[in-house]
Amino acid sequence: MKHLFCKRQRERQRDTVKRKLMGDVSCILEEAGRSKLEHAIWVPPSQSSARLNISIVSRPPILESPVPAAVPGKTGIVVANIQGCYDVGMVVDDEEQELGHNNHQKKLNPDDCLPITESRNGNAFYSAFHCLNSGIGFQALLLPRAFTVLGWTWGIISLSLAFVWQLYTVWLLTQLHESVTGTRYNRYIQLAKAAFGQKRGKLMALFPIMYLSGGTCVALITLGGKTMKLFFLIVCGETSHAKPLTTVEWFLVFVVCAIVLAQLPNLNSIAGISLVGAITAITYCTMILVISIAHGRVASASYGPLQPYKSPTSKAFSILNAFGIICFAFRGHNLVLEIQATMPSTPTHSAKVPMWKGVKFAYLLIAVCFYPLAIGGYWAYGNLVPQKYGMLSALFKYHGNKSSRVVLGLTSMLVVINCLSSFQIYAMPVFDNLEFAYISRKNKPCPRWLRRGFRAGFGCLAFFIAVALPVLTSLAGLLGGIALPITLAYPCFMWIVMKKPKRYTTMWIINWGLGILGMALSFLVIAGAVWSIVDKGITANFFKPSREETFFAIREG
Repeated sequence: MKHLFCKRQRERQRDTVKRKLMGDVSCILEEAGRSKLEHAIWVPPSQSSARLNISIVSRPPILESPVPAAVPGKTGIVVANIQGCYDVGMVVDDEEQELGHNNHQKKLNPDDCLPITESRNGNAFYSAFHCLNSGIGFQALLLPRAFTVLGWTWGIISLSLAFVWQLYTVWLLTQLHESVTGTRYNRYIQLAKAAFGQKRGKLMALFPIMYLSGGTCVALITLGGKTMKLFFLIVCGETSHAKPLTTVEWFLVFVVCAIVLAQLPNLNSIAGISLVGAITAITYCTMILVISIAHGRVASASYGPLQPYKSPTSKAFSILNAFGIICFAFRGHNLVLEIQATMPSTPTHSAKVPMWKGVKFAYLLIAVCFYPLAIGGYWAYGNLVPQKYGMLSALFKYHGNKSSRVVLGLTSMLVVINCLSSFQIYAMPVFDNLEFAYISRKNKPCPRWLRRGFRAGFGCLAFFIAVALPVLTSLAGLLGGIALPITLAYPCFMWIVMKKPKRYTTMWIINWGLGILGMALSFLVIAGAVWSIVDKGITANFFKPSREETFFAIREG
């Protein structure tokens, strides 16, 4: 009797386990339906908990709740979780899966070995460091230049509207990072493809993103190399008997330093560099502002246009170019999803929470830097703010003979360190794309020697462009217009597509309005920047960066 009782008890336990497993399978099917999958691969939490082994579950013809139609040939990998329903972690083609089984090799998940996602131990502090490093740079020193066209009132209004608008789009991106259950859009280009389609998303987002990353790195080489030369002249120009390096050679010195730092493996590993970059950016912006205000207004400065406008059209395009300069100052949106991808995320603890905490702290400091720079710089220099490098050029041009060499040398050194730090985070998406191309083709992690070769090769290419096109640093308005959709327009459209808000609701109206306005403003800003270049002229100096106008004056004696 005892043996019979134990046998029945074991049967009841087995039936209970089977019923639970069947419930889990139904949950898998529901998740597969939501993700438009034809099959779902289930990874059990414990193979020893039952003898029932289910590997692939096909969609039944009828589910209890309506779900979208399945996409043929798609399989979702569903990771088991005893505490709740399962998440679709990755979507692969059935043909690729079958090929992998035939070759007896596991399909490699690229996110496990790419620079952006191979380490997921980020936190709110890392988020703040990266956002500050990517958000504050030499672009902020150009803000007074925009005020020379817009004036006090419209300059402050435009700066405030741009700040609120871009902060709202950052919030949209942090929410869209995990907008679909179980799927993390770890890169801006991935979210664009999911929202707009594979071909259209790549066409709309790839060029502006790579242009932002590559163009910013080239501008950093130009500024960093020239500031290195300036630092050398300040510190030991009078006492050194050696032949000074040329501008191109200083560019090369900067690139070598940047390539050495770029050997750190992933985005999380450069968190310390981002912290240094954030501290140096805030410090040199503060020093430049304090020195400019301490010396008082430049005697010949005024708050009207430096030259009268030739026509109303010229004035209108100049205003649009000023808008582009303001938009270019708010950079870093192409890195928001990448930064959030470095954080761990679970159904109960989403990565968007620490990410948004870091963003709020970072943008508080960005606002504290930008407003005093724009207002104080315009007060100190008026319409005399130089077109190249803004307040940095003005500091050495108007106060170079009055300021201490220690202060000028320290400012130059901080600028160089910040340029090296910013180079790392802006180059990371390029490194990620290069390694992704290799992994997709070879189905194996990128070797260490090849990873180093990719990074050295990109540094050399950026160096070549910096030498060939030293004029890029003068095109802030044009660069701002090209990058403006990434910052202000695309996130609004992606929210509408991914979240599908009801028509004529508040979010629907706001995002459609801001998206359309952002695209229109982008075309107008580009037109204004091109008009400004044609109207005022610009010296290209191809392959002759040493002929670029010097932006400093050294005190004699």
